Amino acid sequence: MRGRRTLALRALMAAVAAVALAVAFQAPGGAGEQVALKWYKGNLHAHTLNSDGDSTPSDVATWYREQRYHFLVLSDHNYLTEIAGLNAVHGAKEKFLLIAGEEVTDEFGDKPLHLNAYNPSRLIEPAHGESVVDTIQRNVDAIRAAGGLPSLNHPNFGWVVTSEELKAIRDLGLFEVYNGHPMVNNPGGGGWESLEEMWDAALTAGRRLYGIAVDDAHHFKQFGRDLSNPGRGWVVVGAKALEAAEITGALAAGDFYASTGVELSDVQVTADEYRVTIRPKDGLKYTTVCLGAGGRVLATSYDTTASYRFQGGERYVRARVEASSGDRAWTQPAWR
Repeated sequence: MRGRRTLALRALMAAVAAVALAVAFQAPGGAGEQVALKWYKGNLHAHTLNSDGDSTPSDVATWYREQRYHFLVLSDHNYLTEIAGLNAVHGAKEKFLLIAGEEVTDEFGDKPLHLNAYNPSRLIEPAHGESVVDTIQRNVDAIRAAGGLPSLNHPNFGWVVTSEELKAIRDLGLFEVYNGHPMVNNPGGGGWESLEEMWDAALTAGRRLYGIAVDDAHHFKQFGRDLSNPGRGWVVVGAKALEAAEITGALAAGDFYASTGVELSDVQVTADEYRVTIRPKDGLKYTTVCLGAGGRVLATSYDTTASYRFQGGERYVRARVEASSGDRAWTQPAWR
């Protein structure tokens, strides 16, 4: 949601094929500009034999292409996989696109600190630093200097990043609110915050941070609960075209939702309300929770269309949709 403008994204096909839809960006009281956008489903975190994955870049691209994803980032550790040849083979206009990426893999002491760089112009070497915050900040700055969009990856992997440290990071942009790897501790535990709690802490502190869901896939040849397989977390982006700059621009603006299986057909933010519409699946029930500063629950709905009317003083509003299957979706914060 771009500030206080309206994001109305409609008509997501069941197979998540890209379709045209109307999106009105309108400041409260303004006339609004109609912009034709489309939904694009993509994975932002996957590994190949170029680092610690079990499959070639071509095989990984094939899996996502055959599963009807629209875009894919190959984010190998400290390696920028060339995508021109892959796009020549797998890419198709408005159907599938590989976007350049790298998992900038650093550490402070024994703490692994990883950030993804989306669509950078060049390989980014780990920047190193004098503390957890300094190490992350230097890598964020290096990614930005290379023209990339930075994301903080799996902060509970190894229990390395606290919400206090997250709040200190400037110009981050994206944050993994869900990572499909079995070792990343998304829910927290033992007194340690969940990724959602960390996200709300950063949002409450005034950080403009958007939450993504990713696979962090490494294993494509065997599947199992204890393996890091594809198909567990993704984003659905509203953009004008299936082009790298358009996709990363939409991600930077928060024009997307994140999901582990829940599909949405509409997200709107106006001067008066925050509205989410679910595309339901037969036999499932849904709960939509609207949250504000401090992670406070503002409203709960069991309908397939949920709305929250702004009362004033919320600072931000976001939503989490929970399906009875266990799947979830997260919409992005609207700033008040």
